[in-house]
Amino acid sequence: MIGKNLQKLRKQKNLTQEALAEAVGVARQTIVKWEAGESTPDLEMSGRLASALEITLDDLVNAPEDELDSRPGMRGKHMFGLVTVGDKGQIVIPVRARRVFNIRPGDQLIVLGDENSGIALMDAKFFMRTAEGIKNGI
Repeated sequence: MIGKNLQKLRKQKNLTQEALAEAVGVARQTIVKWEAGESTPDLEMSGRLASALEITLDDLVNAPEDELDSRPGMRGKHMFGLVTVGDKGQIVIPVRARRVFNIRPGDQLIVLGDENSGIALMDAKFFMRTAEGIKNGI
């Protein structure tokens, strides 16, 4: 999957294989082999690639190719897919979202809403720290 993702992301950024190779410090042929799936970048090189392509390492390695967003400035932005609301209002947060945001059983999330924009979930501890900072003028 990393080869296909690498190729798609490189093309979205309008980078040549040579330009990407220069950005991460490898030969162009190395990029060719990674994109073709003939070899795989090690962890350090994967990190450099993710940085050069402005995407998370997790998305570079794990994101299904059709989920990679082509809009600029989307580093750290994700679309995890659909969830279904159960009879009692419960939702199941997708596994990949729980991994990215380190959400564990028992964690508390605050539900925020705007009638025009929709709802969002936020870590309750982060929300409270932010609210305290605003209250205290920090």
